[in-house]
Amino acid sequence: MARTTGRRSLLLGATLSTAALAAPAIVRAQSAYPDRPVRVVVPFPAGGTTDMLARLFAQRMTESMGQPVVVENRGGAGGSLGADVVAKAAPDGHTLLFHNLTFSSTTVALQLAGRAPHDIERDFAPVSLAANVPMLLVASATVPAKDLREFVAFAKATGQTGVFYGSTGPGSIMNLAGEVLKRDAGIGMEHVPFRGAAPLVQEMVAGRIQFGGDQLSTALGHVRSGTLKPMATLAAQRSAALPEVPTVREQGFPNMELRGWNGFFAPARTPEAVIARLNRDIAAAAAHPEVRRRMEEVGAEPVGSSPAELRQAVAEQVAQIRPLVAELRLQVE
Repeated sequence: MARTTGRRSLLLGATLSTAALAAPAIVRAQSAYPDRPVRVVVPFPAGGTTDMLARLFAQRMTESMGQPVVVENRGGAGGSLGADVVAKAAPDGHTLLFHNLTFSSTTVALQLAGRAPHDIERDFAPVSLAANVPMLLVASATVPAKDLREFVAFAKATGQTGVFYGSTGPGSIMNLAGEVLKRDAGIGMEHVPFRGAAPLVQEMVAGRIQFGGDQLSTALGHVRSGTLKPMATLAAQRSAALPEVPTVREQGFPNMELRGWNGFFAPARTPEAVIARLNRDIAAAAAHPEVRRRMEEVGAEPVGSSPAELRQAVAEQVAQIRPLVAELRLQVE
């Protein structure tokens, strides 16, 4: 009996010794993060608000993390192609997704169609909200309207075949907003999808598209110069950057109200220590005076949040828009 007990003690000691040796190795691997460049995938073409914000954060994170943080644009399918790249990446914190509120609408549309390549909750680990940026509805300078109510009157008088609205792609938030407006206002408009916000704005400035929208920063310069007209914001409150522009709720269209956000995600199963490190660096970048100054210039609000806050924001938005996407049969191409 004593001999058996001694043998068990030796085996237990060996097991504990092995675990003690392995544990520091795991800690060392995580504490060494990042040990190579970090890739931030923006699922839209360059030139839009999400791309601009990602690069603003990447610059500061490069300084604090000691490794290059590089933005890679992977546009297509309303942001779904870039998101899928990250969903399938190694969960080691070296590939991140920087997405916005369109993540909710495209994912829901793909799920309802039975074509979802990924799931927000299952395949991604929220890291942090980066910025709040309200969605801004705008009209071409050629449209005789000063707000959304007057645009609706213009659209009714013009007729369905004469009014075009643009979005950043089928299934995008602007696609959803345009279809909700058509339903609630009883107007007709033809949808013209674009691969990103930059070409959409160009066509609106040229007058070939009468109505559209994106995150406020995308069109703010054109609004201030008078080449585009602000119609409404989708946020719950007016924007400090454009305090004279009423919200959709103020103008009688509460079903269009949506929170505008941008945030960082990692692949699911990314170690908690890595998520915590990323979260600290993102919060530090959001608090940097130069980042705050630049965001204020373009009508954005830096955030820096816990992973739980981002998870809750996305879950609430998905629950809000799911019945709308189902009713309006939004498609992602």
